[in-house]
Amino acid sequence: MALSRIWSAFILISILVAVFKFAACGEKQIFSSMVVGKKGDSVQVQMSPVAVANAAKAAALDSSGQVGAGDVKTRIQVSNGIVDTCKDAVTLCIELIGMLALFMGFMSIAERAGGINLLSRIIGPFFSKLFPEVPKGHPAMGHMIMNFSANLLGLDNAATPFGLKAMQSLQELNPKKDVASNAQIMFLCLHAAGFNIIPVSVIAIRAAQHASDPTDVFLPCMIVTFIGTMTAMIIVSFRQQIRLLQPVIVMWVLGISTVVALIVWYITTLSAGGVQFFSSVLSNGLILLVFLLIILGGLYKRINIFDAFIDGAKNGFDTAIRIIPYLVGILVAVSMLRTSGTFDVVIDGIKNFFAYLGADTRFVDGLPTALIRPLSGGAARGMMVSTMIANGPDSFASRLSGIFQGASDTTFYIVAVYFGAVSIKDTRYAIGSMLLADLVGVITSIALAYIFFGNIN
Repeated sequence: MALSRIWSAFILISILVAVFKFAACGEKQIFSSMVVGKKGDSVQVQMSPVAVANAAKAAALDSSGQVGAGDVKTRIQVSNGIVDTCKDAVTLCIELIGMLALFMGFMSIAERAGGINLLSRIIGPFFSKLFPEVPKGHPAMGHMIMNFSANLLGLDNAATPFGLKAMQSLQELNPKKDVASNAQIMFLCLHAAGFNIIPVSVIAIRAAQHASDPTDVFLPCMIVTFIGTMTAMIIVSFRQQIRLLQPVIVMWVLGISTVVALIVWYITTLSAGGVQFFSSVLSNGLILLVFLLIILGGLYKRINIFDAFIDGAKNGFDTAIRIIPYLVGILVAVSMLRTSGTFDVVIDGIKNFFAYLGADTRFVDGLPTALIRPLSGGAARGMMVSTMIANGPDSFASRLSGIFQGASDTTFYIVAVYFGAVSIKDTRYAIGSMLLADLVGVITSIALAYIFFGNIN
């Protein structure tokens, strides 16, 4: 029900903003832009000089677009309209098929060889406290730890198949198949918090934009994701009446914190090139190691490895097809918010509010990344690039947008894909908990940006 209301609000607000801009601001092409417009289209609009200046920054997303004199300008549309967004959603699912088939195929081999049960026994003492409804040794434990491990190392392509498999395993234990269970909510909230050691994509984009030190946001990103994950765990534990001050939970959290601290210490001794090399070897090497161990386990157990792989791969194909309707719905709503200019209105309002209070408004230029991050990872990445082009890669706003981009996962995308994969209709308090953890992450990101980069304009 919560997702239904939020989705409806996105569409209604987008249309109301578009009607206002059509009637009051003279944007005669806004309806066609929202429906059939394409990213990169030139759109003639008539706006005030202030709006022209703000739109010029948005046009910088594609490093193109011209601002005309007076109240008339040509801007570049920064998002596809409804029609092409529907195509984008289907294309994304088609691209997911191969990756889902591959990883779910290997997961099927690991299950038959007993590898998932082994992981379940290792992590069981800790997870049994956070997921009391999941029986000890259940395969869902192993699936979840595989997902968290992939997230930890920034392996997005691997994390999604592992996470979907975990949701399917948890769904087997769910007594109400269309209502999210406590275990599913805890898992997705921790997953959405996005605890990550190295924000590889952020570092790569900053390097491509010729930042003086592309890795300088790595430490703030790690701190934010750790705080966000702890926040999500506390929020959901409070709702589910789980006691966190238990020896097992405390020891595991301290152990993970120690390992993270050691990795942070090691990475801080490396150069920018060394960090990228280390992250590449660690992430890609881990994938190959997992494949190696799974195949060796299958050979040791003398199972039919290829048949097991095919069975799992078929499940990956079915999953990719099943999430198409959910993904179409979410991406269309996000597209309407962007093409209607709703995000621009929100950002302008926030900046004016803090300027009125006499507060430092440097952080507002980085906020578009934070606001769109829960809705679309690709769009947030575009916003980060836009901020870097408009303000320079070494500016305060650009560094802050990088922290935002590496600080959490895409909440509504996760809700649509993961709950959609198991046909959950009632998400209960999952979205509220995720957004609250996101808010804590945003506040922490801003605070850390001022601590680390406060002397930068």
